[in-house]
Amino acid sequence: MVLTFRSWFTLIDRHTPWWERAKRAVTLATTQSRLEFHMPAIVLIGAQWGDEGKGKATDLLGEQAQWVVRYQGGNNAGHTVVLPDGQDFALHLIPSGILTPGVTNVIGNGVVVDPGVLLEELAGLEERGVDTSRLLLSADAHLIMPYHVAIDRVTERYLGKKQIGTTGRGIGPCYQDKIARVGVRMQDLLDEKILRQKVEAALDIKNQILVKVYNRRAIDAEEVVDTVLEQAEKFANRISDTKLKINQALERGETVLLEGSQGTLLDVDHGTYPFVTSSNPTSGGASAGSGVGPTKISAVIGILKAYTTRVGAGPFPTELTDEAGENLRKQGGEFGVTTGRSRRTGWFDAVIARYATRVNGITDYFLTKLDVLSGLETIPICVAYDVDGERVEEMPMTQTGVHHAVPVYEEMPGWWEDLSDCRTFEDLPANARAYIERIEELSGARVSAIGVGPGRDQTIVRHTMA
Repeated sequence: MVLTFRSWFTLIDRHTPWWERAKRAVTLATTQSRLEFHMPAIVLIGAQWGDEGKGKATDLLGEQAQWVVRYQGGNNAGHTVVLPDGQDFALHLIPSGILTPGVTNVIGNGVVVDPGVLLEELAGLEERGVDTSRLLLSADAHLIMPYHVAIDRVTERYLGKKQIGTTGRGIGPCYQDKIARVGVRMQDLLDEKILRQKVEAALDIKNQILVKVYNRRAIDAEEVVDTVLEQAEKFANRISDTKLKINQALERGETVLLEGSQGTLLDVDHGTYPFVTSSNPTSGGASAGSGVGPTKISAVIGILKAYTTRVGAGPFPTELTDEAGENLRKQGGEFGVTTGRSRRTGWFDAVIARYATRVNGITDYFLTKLDVLSGLETIPICVAYDVDGERVEEMPMTQTGVHHAVPVYEEMPGWWEDLSDCRTFEDLPANARAYIERIEELSGARVSAIGVGPGRDQTIVRHTMA
């Protein structure tokens, strides 16, 4: 029997003060509700500057989930997933759960979608025998239009040495239109009249900028509308009220994995601004970008690389520009999935790990690429920064402080053993175990899973994460 708040209030001893009865009734009704409706929504978020290995983690956890939802970003990021048979898949827009049979995948309302890229990625997966029939598109997701790409590329070139380091794929300009309330959404593809009105209104202004400011050719509104409508014919059947469907799934007791793109330090609010993305990859963005309320999230899993990398411009306190950095790049295969650009590399930074734990509310960490560190005599860990002569153990508050941060290192003993066949924590060399335990201590959250190779099965699970 399910009791209401009023029922619980009535059952509690009438000699108890009314305010105490009310508090206890709320607690009992809430507890009962949680027992009656088990609603596990799990957030998966990068805890550094992206490229931490979220694809592998999503793929692993996807086996426990019935739904995988991408909640922000566009095709400016990518995930690589390696299956047991050796096949590797580079995913840019579609959630990593697409490779797990039976899982429903959702591109959520917080994502910006380039229709051409979506079709290319779907075709590439289908050619390799992947079933994409369970992919849904939020009716509220915004579309990257040709004029967004044009403005992104010409603006970045115009900035010269002051470039932000965007991928030139139109993500930023698309989010700008979203916030300015002049964007085009998936649902507009179902109403040609509205679509045409929005595109014409957008190009009235954007063509002025392209022609008069940047001396570029104007974009024809009719051509844009015709192209997008032709593309939409191939995926319009996937457009859905995904917010409703995801919440209904949670009410049925199904597990929903909310997959972020990029990483914590690229968050537009919480990252190393202005060298950030245009959305919120942190866990708070998961609710806004999917329609899942925060009270339905049961775990936040952070992905940490055993060292640190970033792509593009911006501060990077532990960056290595010497032979050690090049070794990490080669051993770790540090090249962007989407851009192919070489990633900047550096030692593990515990300051940003602590920061990520706090701003995301991380409950568990998945530590990736531990195997890359094999063969090093010692392994430095950045435990604090020196900022203009002052030791700082937390993220500096100002942009200037981050730029001036010099890492303070603690040396850990390395190991020589090959870790690729390790499947339990005890299989790891003692020094590797000590390294992980020190990362746990410094980051403020437990390391529940460890990647020891690119393969789907090359993972050590220490604790149940959800």
